[in-house]
Amino acid sequence: MKHLMLVTIVAVTACSTKNEKPMNSIIQVPADSSHLAFVRANAQSMYTVFVTSDLTRTRDFYVNWFAFQPVFESTWFVVLQIPGSSGNLIAFIDEVHPSIPPSPKAISGEGAFLTIDVADAEVLFNAFRKSNAEFAYDLKQEPWGQKRFAITDPNGIWIDVVQQVEPQAGWWDQYMGK
Repeated sequence: MKHLMLVTIVAVTACSTKNEKPMNSIIQVPADSSHLAFVRANAQSMYTVFVTSDLTRTRDFYVNWFAFQPVFESTWFVVLQIPGSSGNLIAFIDEVHPSIPPSPKAISGEGAFLTIDVADAEVLFNAFRKSNAEFAYDLKQEPWGQKRFAITDPNGIWIDVVQQVEPQAGWWDQYMGK
């Protein structure tokens, strides 16, 4: 079974006053969408980059615990890939490198998590346990159709390791449109 990594980033904007608009309410949809044709013809890849305060420890975590393979590595930046995939990339950049955008600071684990979809979560959970992994969430079969467990990386990012299983009958009905 092909392994799939999904990267989910959740961002929340807090407002300090009642009159202040959330950031997402001021985003304008372009009236002219001619840029879409250019993007469709020229976009080559996409990957998430996390700013980190410990690049080496972070790289080693993903290589040693999940067998990710470095596809690019330097003293300040690393791109990692799930073994055997042609995509599924994640990157980390050292927080002191001058090329980082002006806003992002090193991630502290809040507001983001990674999901790694595996063929057998229980086998991996037991292997991690034998290697003395510290779990953030013990192995559990969830009613929505996942068997999962979690650990955190050196940056505090929650790594949600999931296996897709049959959900409890009717569980999703309450969340699906009629």
